[in-house]
Amino acid sequence: MEDLSPKKGDLDPIETASRDEIAALQFHRMKRSLKHAYENSPFYRKRFIEHDVHPEELKTLADISKFPFTYKNDLRDTYPFGMFAVPQSKLVRIHGSSGTTGKPTVVGYTQSDIDNWANLIARSIRAAGGRQGDILHNAYGYGLFTGGLGAHYGAEKLGCTVVPISGGMTERQVTLINDFKPRIIMVTPSYMLSILDEFRRQGLDPRKSSLAVGIFGAEPWTNSMRAEIEEAFDMHAVDIYGLSEIMGPGVAQECVETKDGLHVWEDHFYPEIIDPVTGEVLPDGQMGELVFTTLTKEGLPMVRYRTRDLTRLLPGTARSMRRIEKITGRSDDMIILRGVNVFPTQIEEQILKCKGLAPHFQIELTNPGRMDNMTVHVECAPDHADAGARAAAAKELAHHIKSVVGVSTKIEVKDPGSVARSEGKAKRVVDNRVKN
Repeated sequence: MEDLSPKKGDLDPIETASRDEIAALQFHRMKRSLKHAYENSPFYRKRFIEHDVHPEELKTLADISKFPFTYKNDLRDTYPFGMFAVPQSKLVRIHGSSGTTGKPTVVGYTQSDIDNWANLIARSIRAAGGRQGDILHNAYGYGLFTGGLGAHYGAEKLGCTVVPISGGMTERQVTLINDFKPRIIMVTPSYMLSILDEFRRQGLDPRKSSLAVGIFGAEPWTNSMRAEIEEAFDMHAVDIYGLSEIMGPGVAQECVETKDGLHVWEDHFYPEIIDPVTGEVLPDGQMGELVFTTLTKEGLPMVRYRTRDLTRLLPGTARSMRRIEKITGRSDDMIILRGVNVFPTQIEEQILKCKGLAPHFQIELTNPGRMDNMTVHVECAPDHADAGARAAAAKELAHHIKSVVGVSTKIEVKDPGSVARSEGKAKRVVDNRVKN
């Protein structure tokens, strides 16, 4: 893999500013953002009054802890436009969740919000090793999902040539990668594995492709998967983080020269780590739930939004801004199995240790008796398809999960291609437990 470290003059001045300079900018912007939310969002004005707090009480950055949290249900309860802080006529775009489990969460952007978003995605692509003039294959989904259009506008802002293929049509994805020769791909990591499968199905060597950088986000993924993709494609695989309630992709980005966690773009977002049970703010370095306050959002300012993502804050390295450790999972994705906390990423990590297995899996939860059971449905590797190899792989995986995660698990090793694929975020857990 080539050295993609930035050259002198590539970075925005704020990326290498001192911590004092960053904190001063954050404080100025936080005061303005809280005032904007209080004066222009009926939701936040009511919430602040209920908690007996006023924007004028912010005297230091730490005073943000006096302000109430915002939850995903707040967006659902105020559906569709009840949390916006500008008139609808000032919004130039609306995005939202699929709403498959209830009312969708709706977010809106002013032109200034769109411009900031594009600039931050451009900064993120550059941090990942992308440069002006690169061809970028954008396989994030377009539409209400923020990934596709967010990546698209940012890539164009950087000066890339964008191939807006979106998700799906995996055979065509590989054809266009071979024909157009993009240097960068932006896609969910689980769908990148499907693209890898298609390369191999067509008899193509992925290491000979033009891809030099993969920017993967929208779902947790492990360093083991990073190694798998980098080895398969001879490319750099880096992490991007975001969520639509805060902006979309580009809230934080891993730098290609270090790959040691994601630098939060702290000039636009103020991060905290809290105890997910008590809500207490935890010091940097401790594991907890990630919380964000937006500093520059006009259409939908967010104050202390609880992401449910579990991580910790670390000092800056490649940039001055603090890093979040790779997301290990979400508090609402955590499986509690017979008293043990289990995350899908832990299962993925053990699968990747087994040479006889492919990295496609799904976890099924059942409760045929009094106890909850977990079955891992996983595919055999194409060269380990006979019954003996499958049995050995199942035994090996069950041993790894028991030794590392601490739970006994049933393993079902299936034919290649039989585990459901996703063109967006992978559905890792299927809960078939009967509710008593």
